[in-house]
Amino acid sequence: MTHVNDNVLESIVNKVVSQVESDLIAQIESSYAQSLERLRASKVSLEAEYSKIVENASKQAENLKRQMIESSRLAVRNKQLLLIEDAVNDVFKHAISRIDSVRAGERYEAMMRRLIEGALDAIGTDAVLECNDKDRDIVDRIVLEIQHKYNFSIEVGNSIDCLGGIRARSKDGSIILDNTLDSRIERLRPILKKDIARLFMV
Repeated sequence: MTHVNDNVLESIVNKVVSQVESDLIAQIESSYAQSLERLRASKVSLEAEYSKIVENASKQAENLKRQMIESSRLAVRNKQLLLIEDAVNDVFKHAISRIDSVRAGERYEAMMRRLIEGALDAIGTDAVLECNDKDRDIVDRIVLEIQHKYNFSIEVGNSIDCLGGIRARSKDGSIILDNTLDSRIERLRPILKKDIARLFMV
């Protein structure tokens, strides 16, 4: 009886062990499959993240490249503007330095005559003319000739600080006409800038 019971017990144990092994193997296989699935999902996720990182890096690199190009373009443009400004200043310095050398010439006096006559046309004979000390003799001489020729009464006022030319005003101060070389040079500045800028664009 004991022997039979032992056989039965061993058979039961073997069945239990076998069932346990089957369950354990099934669990292991299930866990393995789940792990593989998680790995696959992680791989897809990592690949997507990697692609996103690469794409973002590429965009950042492109943006950085554009920023560097734009920055370089602005730097070149600023340098170009400075060169144009320097060139304009050099032209005017050269022109200003020549004013004294031509002041005693006939062309300068003819220019002063045109400036005075233009001012009188705009303001009328009721005018006060102002000039610098260097042009005083020329202006006095031209005004004297005009007064004698047309019987005008023109006043030559106090000296002003300018390179040359004249400033005219009505005696009541309601009209002022700036025909100094300084103002005429400043009016030429933007035109000269455009001309010099065209040279840089070639």
